[in-house]
Amino acid sequence: MGDQPKKLAVLMGGPSAEREVSLRTGAACAAALRESGYEVAEIIVDDANFVVPDGTDLAFISLHGTFGEDGQVQEILEALGLPYTGADAATSRIAFDKEKTKEKFRQSGVPTPEGQLVRTLEDIALPLPLFLKPNAQGSSVGTHLATTSEELAAALADALKFDSSVLAERFIQGRELTVGVLGEQVLPIVEIKPLDGYYDYTNKYTKGRTEYFCPARLPDEITALIQRHALAAYRSLGHPVYARIDFLLEKDTVPYCLEINTIPGMTATSLLPKAAAAAGISFPELCRRIVELSWVARKKARVG
Repeated sequence: MGDQPKKLAVLMGGPSAEREVSLRTGAACAAALRESGYEVAEIIVDDANFVVPDGTDLAFISLHGTFGEDGQVQEILEALGLPYTGADAATSRIAFDKEKTKEKFRQSGVPTPEGQLVRTLEDIALPLPLFLKPNAQGSSVGTHLATTSEELAAALADALKFDSSVLAERFIQGRELTVGVLGEQVLPIVEIKPLDGYYDYTNKYTKGRTEYFCPARLPDEITALIQRHALAAYRSLGHPVYARIDFLLEKDTVPYCLEINTIPGMTATSLLPKAAAAAGISFPELCRRIVELSWVARKKARVG
């Protein structure tokens, strides 16, 4: 491996429910990387049989959801001996599994809502209201709030369409926050304020449905507390190079960590670039830093 990568392949698309978002992320990152001086090939991925051009130094993974964030594409690239961006295969597998991630948070003292992994209604021991989400699925796909037993049955049936097990969590009424981490740098907190309901797939990807505040309007000590938890959550998974960590803030004072996204959305309007911009990091600079940090991480893995 030379000093720095020059030829990059941006992998985007993929077979998951988030293909469209991934194509947008990939196109935005490819443009930003070219602006940063890299030679960039855009590779639309349909399945495991994608081909990376000869002479590629590094794959920039812009695949969200299944295949991209769950360790599969990382394993393929490792077998090819091709360095890639972001978390390694083992870390990706854990981060994509919400229950395994919660276990890591608990071990590291990061507060996270009470939850249990369920497959049937009979499995559910926690009282309503509950928030249900497929255990291994991204982008708020198949997530539901259930306040009655009828809603619970319908929510579980829908969530089970996306995965064989579902995480049922105590519903936390609170402010939605997200924290980006780049290397060891914790970025300013973004507050997500849907105009109606919670930050589901529709509110996330429909223009004008959600307001964002960055830095979040929080007292300094709460900001510092959440950023500390974000860094602890990031480290609990073994430094995934970069990530976005989601929180709920109950009663304006008690933060709960929900999950960690190892390949967060990366269009110019996405949350991680918003946070980076608030820290004075432009979008092309953010993409360049991800490449450089990943290059160092892969080098360490080879030596280590």
